Amino acid sequence: HALKLAEENSYTFIHPFNDLGVATGQGTIAMEIVQELPLVDYILVPIGGGGLATGVSTLAKLLNPHIKVIGVEPSGAACMKASLEAGHVVKLPRANTIADGTAVLEPGDKIFPYIQENLDGIITVDDDELIAAFLDMVENHKMIVENSGLLTVAALRHLDFQGKKVVSILSGGNMDVITMSSVVQHGLIQRDRIFTVSVLLPDRPGELVRVAQVIADNKGNVIRLDHNQFVTTNRQAAVELRVTIEAFGTDHKRQIVKALEGEGFRPKLINAHL
Repeated sequence: HALKLAEENSYTFIHPFNDLGVATGQGTIAMEIVQELPLVDYILVPIGGGGLATGVSTLAKLLNPHIKVIGVEPSGAACMKASLEAGHVVKLPRANTIADGTAVLEPGDKIFPYIQENLDGIITVDDDELIAAFLDMVENHKMIVENSGLLTVAALRHLDFQGKKVVSILSGGNMDVITMSSVVQHGLIQRDRIFTVSVLLPDRPGELVRVAQVIADNKGNVIRLDHNQFVTTNRQAAVELRVTIEAFGTDHKRQIVKALEGEGFRPKLINAHL
């Protein structure tokens, strides 16, 4: 539609990434990096269509051919990796990633030759790694970075950069509040900061208090309770209690579960979201 409007109204259509002028403008990021960190060894740059990576890698190599520029793609939309392996632009049949800013099916054909010449490698990152990276950035750096911008943070775990000066380009903060909430929740679950257990209890007074006391004694924080009397037709035999608990991490989670087991509750870990 944009191309149609441009033709009808003599507008100038500017492609978001398959444009040498746009890529050149984005390349100024490399100049800023070298100005602030002249001895940079690696620059990690997110890749969708390839415009940002084209500009950064081309100018970085002009400024210092020894700088290694690594592109980072979501594994669910790795069109640039596929294209580099094929030696020509490849179009993916589909893209499936939470990194919507880089969910591109096909790299730009105008900028692809520059990627071939100047990019030193490609790393692909799974969505689960982006969730963990988002939590790290929020908690440790107080920064909101969109999922595509987090690719370079997640990629730090993929290579051994010991003793090297590495720059991760964070390319944006466009994330709506609902998505942000979901990513934080999943991140807490990944880190065992939130978990849910199911226990079967006889339906008599005091059993719920016993479970809550064990959790409290082990410094767990109950954030949700679900009491299901209909798990069996014999309520005297058992009712199900699902408890969602806040913990400090994996070791603390294990401590709480072990304590419940020690009291004879036979807790079962379940996958559950808030």
